[in-house]
Amino acid sequence: MNSNIKRYSSPGKFTFILFFTLAVMLLPVIAQPLSEAQKHNASGRQDSTKTTEERKAILFLGNSLTAGYGLDPEQAFPALIQQKIDSLGWAFEAVNAGLSGETSSGGLRRLNWLMRRKIAVLVLALGGNDGLRGIPPELTRQNLQQIIERTREKNPGVKTVLAGMEAPPNMGEAYTRQFRDLYRKLAQTNDAALIPFLLKDVAGIPELNLPDGIHPTAEGHRIVAEHVWEVLGPVLREMR
Repeated sequence: MNSNIKRYSSPGKFTFILFFTLAVMLLPVIAQPLSEAQKHNASGRQDSTKTTEERKAILFLGNSLTAGYGLDPEQAFPALIQQKIDSLGWAFEAVNAGLSGETSSGGLRRLNWLMRRKIAVLVLALGGNDGLRGIPPELTRQNLQQIIERTREKNPGVKTVLAGMEAPPNMGEAYTRQFRDLYRKLAQTNDAALIPFLLKDVAGIPELNLPDGIHPTAEGHRIVAEHVWEVLGPVLREMR
């Protein structure tokens, strides 16, 4: 991807409220890979030829932001992360387990079915719909904690990356603060890598969202992928 991506300032309060108010029924996906001028070494080229069974699975568990609502699957950020991985010759496979409208409770219910395959990395991007629906932050925290624990029980040594979300400001200051803090506390408690806000530099910016004003465009997805890779990339590098 072109590394000279234009950066945008944080959206105004009104636009941010509008984004999250409309998004209560669906949440999309985002991204595209980032550019990094690196030459593949011999072992990297060998890694890229491994079969699906030999590649370590990265499970992206999320809602429509992960699923790729309104876009071709190749434009969703998990697919763009896969392109980045392949460009480096690393033996990982991105598994997109995003589902539009998914809550943390729904993700917990689906977990056993999703873990039929061994998971090396869990990218947990749930909770956005919980915040939009006013679900108590403590319940969201408990669900996410159970997802992390159950994944680790079935996949000893799995690495966890937690993607933070924001609740709409109209939920009240106390609620939005508790909601934001639950991701930070979960990351600390579980020694997980944290993406502070999955939609940083994208949420509420018209140019980076589809006509519905809710779902990011391909350009918005590229920006999201950059933020994801900043945290996920070092985790994968250590696991090679």
